[in-house]
Amino acid sequence: HQLAYAAFVTLMTTTLLCQPMNGAAADYANLPASAEEITPLKAGDRAPSFTVRTVEDEPYEFDPDNLERPTVLISFRGGWCPFCNMHLSELRNAIPEIRQMGFDILFLSGDRPDLLHSTLENETREDIEGLDYTILSDANVEAALALGTAFRVAESTVARRHEKGQDIDGSSMLQYDALAVPAVYIIDTSGEIAFDYVNPDYRVRLSAEELLAAATKLGT
Repeated sequence: HQLAYAAFVTLMTTTLLCQPMNGAAADYANLPASAEEITPLKAGDRAPSFTVRTVEDEPYEFDPDNLERPTVLISFRGGWCPFCNMHLSELRNAIPEIRQMGFDILFLSGDRPDLLHSTLENETREDIEGLDYTILSDANVEAALALGTAFRVAESTVARRHEKGQDIDGSSMLQYDALAVPAVYIIDTSGEIAFDYVNPDYRVRLSAEELLAAATKLGT
C-alpha cells in the first residue's frame, strides 16, 4: 500500500507540474529579459482590452470594442523617472489641441494608484494641471503585458530607486519585477491601433509635434 501511495503522489505531482500556468502567471513568468527583446503591438493590430486602476484605486476597464472616441494611450515608467516627467511636460503643447479634435487621452503609469500625481515633479504637475486627461495605474502590468511592452526590470534599477529614497512600494517594479517600455498608441473607434511609437531607449520619446501630427492625420 505504501508503494502504491508513493507512486500515486509522484504521478499527481508530476501532472500538476506539467500543467500549463494560467495566462497571467505564464505572462509574468515569461517576461522578456530586456527592453530590446519586447514584441509590442503595432499599427494595424487589434487593440487589447485590459483593466488598470484609477487614482481612487477603482478598476478602469479599457474595452476597444466600445470606444466612443479615438483614444491616445501614453504609458510611462513612473513619477520617479526624470525622462517621463520631461515628456509629460512637453506633451502639454499637444494635448489641448488633440482633445479639441475629439480624442480621449489616457496616461498609464507603473506607480500604484495613490502615487500617480504625488511622485511627479512639481514642475510637471504644474505643466499638466488643467489638461483634460486621465492618469491611471498599471502597477499590475496588465496593460503593458497586453500591449507587449513589459519586460523584466534589472535588480540594479530597483536598487538605484531605493538608494535615492524613491517610493516604489506597490509599483510594477516591486510587485512583478517588471517595467513597461514607454509607448504611445492611438486607437481608432473601431478598436484598431492606428499609430504606435515604442522605443526601447527610454530616453528617446515621441515629440509633442509628432503626436499632434499623428492625431491630426487620423482625425482628417
